[in-house]
Amino acid sequence: MPFMEPITFKPIYMERVWGGRELERVYGRNLPNPDHPYGESWEIVDREDEQSVVNHGPLTGTSLHQLWTQHREEIFGSGLKDHPRFPILIKVLDARDDLSIQVHPPAALAASLGGEPKTEMWYIADCEPGAKLYVGLKSGVTKEDFEQAIADGSVESCVHAITPRPGESIFIPSGRLHAIGAGFLIHEIQQNSDTTYRVFDWNRLGLDGKPRDLHVAQSLASIDFNDFEPTMDTPDGETLASCDYFRTDRKILGTGQAISNPDPGKFSILSVAEGELKSRSGRQFVKGSFLLLPSGSTELEAVKNSCVLQITMQ
Repeated sequence: MPFMEPITFKPIYMERVWGGRELERVYGRNLPNPDHPYGESWEIVDREDEQSVVNHGPLTGTSLHQLWTQHREEIFGSGLKDHPRFPILIKVLDARDDLSIQVHPPAALAASLGGEPKTEMWYIADCEPGAKLYVGLKSGVTKEDFEQAIADGSVESCVHAITPRPGESIFIPSGRLHAIGAGFLIHEIQQNSDTTYRVFDWNRLGLDGKPRDLHVAQSLASIDFNDFEPTMDTPDGETLASCDYFRTDRKILGTGQAISNPDPGKFSILSVAEGELKSRSGRQFVKGSFLLLPSGSTELEAVKNSCVLQITMQ
């Protein structure tokens, strides 16, 4: 029997030294502890130690891994690559302080470094005026310059800074040096990976009061030293990002307009960036909702003018 209604999951909240309470303020979320900083909400994830679990309807209590391994064709459609785990990971990031300057290892090097490749994209759901993303290198910075900056604590002077606006996005392939600055709420769509090499952490202490581990050798091996001064991406029509792992389209819906899977025989994931959607049964999905539209599911209607990110597997 086909699954016609959207599937939603219980978010997994992660405390981070750079996090805050924007998930509570902007999306009305109930965070686990009233005093702790939450930097990440893992919305859709299938990893050994972190697992999305369905929180509504007849599948309540079922893990994403169970859906992927036991109901793949019914829910996700046919003809998909045979990954052992669901291959996309989706998060919301609340950065009240600067994240570490970091890099994810390229596919060709990841295994030799003991990690997993991680290509991702960021959609700026909200940001404070003047908030900065650190992406790529300043023009002309060499590997030798960068190594010297690590030694003397001046890494920030080597990294290119961008001041984006809400609604903009940027693609972060493996190997691209990057950091999210303070003042952002970001939807992150990525490969199912959790390998991050920190090269500089602003000389601060972690939540345990100790400096966080750095991964200088792995970072230097992974950084693309020809990646100079990238800009925020220019959409290709509705498409914000398209790579071997996922495609993200931005759909602008007027009140009463409908959205469904681009390929009726395959699933998609929707992130409600603005507005509100309603299913045929009357279930409503407000700003900040993430939902999986199964293969063959019925369309959703915009209750008000809405901006929705639609993520599909390549």
